[in-house]
Order: sequence, then C-alpha cells, then structure tokens
Amino acid sequence: MANSATREAYGKTLVKLGEENKNIVVLDADLSKSTKTAGFAKAYPERFINMGIAEGDMMATAAGLSTCGKIPFASTFAIFATGRAFEQIRNSICYPNLNVKVAATHAGLTVGEDGASHQAIEDLSLMRSIPNMTVICPSDDVETEAAVRAAAEYYGPVYIRLGRSSVPTINNRPGYKFQIGKAVVLKEGCDVSIFATGIMVSEALKAADALKEKGIDAEVINIHTLKPIDSEAIIKSCKKTGCAVTCEEHSIIGGLGSAVMEVLSEECPVYVKRIGVMDKFGESGKPNEVLKAYGLTSENIVRAAEEVFSKKNN
Repeated sequence: MANSATREAYGKTLVKLGEENKNIVVLDADLSKSTKTAGFAKAYPERFINMGIAEGDMMATAAGLSTCGKIPFASTFAIFATGRAFEQIRNSICYPNLNVKVAATHAGLTVGEDGASHQAIEDLSLMRSIPNMTVICPSDDVETEAAVRAAAEYYGPVYIRLGRSSVPTINNRPGYKFQIGKAVVLKEGCDVSIFATGIMVSEALKAADALKEKGIDAEVINIHTLKPIDSEAIIKSCKKTGCAVTCEEHSIIGGLGSAVMEVLSEECPVYVKRIGVMDKFGESGKPNEVLKAYGLTSENIVRAAEEVFSKKNN
C-alpha cells in the first residue's frame, strides 16, 4: 500500500476544485505550506486570503464570504482551528448555519515532535458538540479527496480532520464510495465489531488479520463521519457480534468512542472497549513512537478485542 498524508490529498483536491468551481475560496492562518493550501494560492491567488495568525478573524471572514455565495475552506492546524477559534466557529458559522468548511491539519498525536501544545486530541469532541456541524475524519488520501469534494457539495458547516504524517492508502479499491454520514464496512465478521476512524482504520485492519490467526472473526467498520454518525451500521454490526472496540487518535472522551457508546447504550447494549488517548496530554516524539507509547497500535486493538470477546462469552 502506498503512503500519503491526508493533508497532501487535501491540498491537491483544493486545486482541482478551484478549477471546477469558481465559488471555492481558501483562507489560511499563515500556515499554507504546512496545511498544503499553498498550491491553491499559487493557482488562484485572487481566491486565496492569508489572514495571518488570526484564526478567529479567519473564521468570521469565512462566514461573511459564505453569505455572498462563496464556498470558503478555512485552514490551519487543528489545535488553533478548534481551540483558538472555537467561539467564532460556534457563533459566526454554526449558529447561523453558514456554508463554511473548516479543514484542519496536524490533528492528533502524530504531529509528533511539536508536542502537547500542538497535539489536538479534543478537536472531534469540540466540533461534534456544536449544533449544525458535520464532522469528518478521513482515513487516507483517497477518502480525503472524496470527503473534501462531498463537503464542497454539501450546504452547511463541515469540520474535516486531517493529519501531518503519511498513512497507508486503503480505499483504492473498486466500488469505493464516500457518503457523508454512511459508515463503510471494510471487512465483515461475526465475533467482534471494530469501529475505527482516521489513521486508526489501517491499524484496525491489521488487528483483524492478527485476530483471524487467533480464531476471532472481526468486523472492521470505517466511521469516517462522526456526526451525523451512522447509528444503523453500528447497531446492525453489534447485534451480530455482541461486542465492540472503538479506535481513534483522539481522547476517549467525546470522540468516536463516546459517539459509538451513545448509540449502543440506547439501542444495543454490548461490551465495548475504547482505544484512544486516556484522558492525558500528548508528548513530543516521533509519530510512531508516540502512538506506541499511548497504546494506539494494532496490538492494542487485538488485546481489546480479545477482552470484549471473552467477556461476551462468559
């Protein structure tokens, strides 16, 4: 499988969209080389605005542009988009339900050496909690392009979570289809449901292979849209398997694990184990080292699956 960062796919897709739709405009907070919006800036300078280090102003400006028929993509690092500009996203974009796309890169622990101050591990929780906001977390470059295109076509606020580091391409298969709010079953199984989002989808697939060798048939489901979440797919899978594991490069509080458990607690109570950041801040280190240190690996998923599978059968 080829490796590519989702932020790279975002930048390339913006350039394509810019040619296809003249209403696409892009705003950045002085990070265009890192967020990969620099390609759009070069191709369409008249539709690109560098707002400087003023994320709140950027979100409010994007809101204003949307009222004039433009489709703004506002980009910066996830920690600044969702943290520093939370009030403007809430009150200027989501409250009036405006057509703004917040595409935030460098999310999660895999920012790496930048450390805790730059590792957004609560962004999905923050964005998921705001009314009218759609929340998407693509798993690879193929899904990122599809998600960005879908966001551009969808009317309303959208948050797209993107990463710094390269991840395996897993969706370059015949028949792949992206639809906002619809989960994708990557592997069918009957013993345990593994729900994953973002970079953890590839780890979930590795875990499923390892579990197969142990005699456990895992079902792997890619939850690329955390809001609206595909409740039907979650319930259908867990009614079949009777237990579940959730996997995310995010705090276990308020992200995918919480979203899945909210659905299951009301509709289909089963044993669930959450793989994610355990209510602590990140640390500086190489991406793979940090993921291992925080238990976000296929090995951790395997152990969690074995645990809930054992509980189900006792």
